[in-house]
Amino acid sequence: MRAGYEQFTDLRGVLGRAKELSVRTMIFDVEPLVAWWGSGQQALDRGTAAVLAELDEVPDLQVLVFSTNSARRPSVIPPVPGVQVRYLTSAGKPLRTAAYHGLPRPGAVIGDQVPTDGLLAYRLEFTFMYWDPPLDGVPLGPRLMHVVGGLALPLFFQRKATPGPAPL
Repeated sequence: MRAGYEQFTDLRGVLGRAKELSVRTMIFDVEPLVAWWGSGQQALDRGTAAVLAELDEVPDLQVLVFSTNSARRPSVIPPVPGVQVRYLTSAGKPLRTAAYHGLPRPGAVIGDQVPTDGLLAYRLEFTFMYWDPPLDGVPLGPRLMHVVGGLALPLFFQRKATPGPAPL
């Protein structure tokens, strides 16, 4: 059976849905959700702090993992009361999953690439929150991955309705 996914274009939507699902673990892809590909240290630090500042929106959250296949890391990870925050570099998504074993469930992976983030969610049996806002200036590699991912999406995932008001 295929797992479900939901599509999002903003952080507020992701956090609102995470609250509804009572997720205890969130795995955030770093590029481009937290900081743009190839952006500097300041952008990474600002993006990390911005995500952490919003975590009170998800009261059941116990663990937040920033996960990237790159080697860069923020200067500091500010502490968040009641939440264990991890930053995983050179993650090897979706092939390497050992770093995610034992994380509290239910969980969600928030990412923009089906071949990496989506398949990680699939392997962990977490909800895939597909980050798909319109983006300009995406580097060639991620743009190609997005095309491939769009083709693979229906093979692994079944679209779930994004929450909203009940029809009248």
